[in-house]
Amino acid sequence: MGKRVAVVLAGCGVYDGSEIHESSAVLVHLSREGAQAEVYAPDVDQMHVVDHVKGQPTQEKRNVLIESARIARGNIKDLAKLDVKGLDALIIPGGFGVAKNLSSWATQGKNCTVSKEVEDVLRAFHAAKKPIGLCCISPVLAAKIFPGCELTVGHDTECEKWPYAKTAETMKELGCKHVNKHVTEIHVDVKNKLVTTSAFMCNAPIHEIYDGIGKMVREVVRLA
Repeated sequence: MGKRVAVVLAGCGVYDGSEIHESSAVLVHLSREGAQAEVYAPDVDQMHVVDHVKGQPTQEKRNVLIESARIARGNIKDLAKLDVKGLDALIIPGGFGVAKNLSSWATQGKNCTVSKEVEDVLRAFHAAKKPIGLCCISPVLAAKIFPGCELTVGHDTECEKWPYAKTAETMKELGCKHVNKHVTEIHVDVKNKLVTTSAFMCNAPIHEIYDGIGKMVREVVRLA
């Protein structure tokens, strides 16, 4: 039997949910590794809905679980039903939904709160010494919950290639060790069994983002 890996989504779409290319890459690479993905999302309202053409919020209301089901092709469960005992690892793709729907990082930065359901799941995998894979903005969840952990969100110097590099500085302020890595690289915190990669934190070709996520997934499955 292949490893069973929980994949937690935050909606559907980079600006208000899970980043679709990252989510798809995680599922493809898990399949390639012979692992079984079990997709979950919290049954809550999104913080807001963004028109992805205009890049602006709308008056619409959407549900995180229902929107995430679009990526999971309907094969999804309520995060409240996740049981860590039957699972070998956890992966959370990025996208602004992580910072808006799974936490309040988008509005509060290092002073944010992580949603109780999401925090409980992360703590359960961590306590069971089961690996956790995080990419793009999702390492901020670990930065908030596991002080002193080691992570990467890419580089800590802002430039055209690294437009979100200030995130790394904020993580350092939380007491974490940020490790600069290229988009195709990963960082492994051996003690905490955290595997991170920058994905779309980098302004890079999509195949490089896909390759970095592949390395993250392979390491998570290997550690499971």
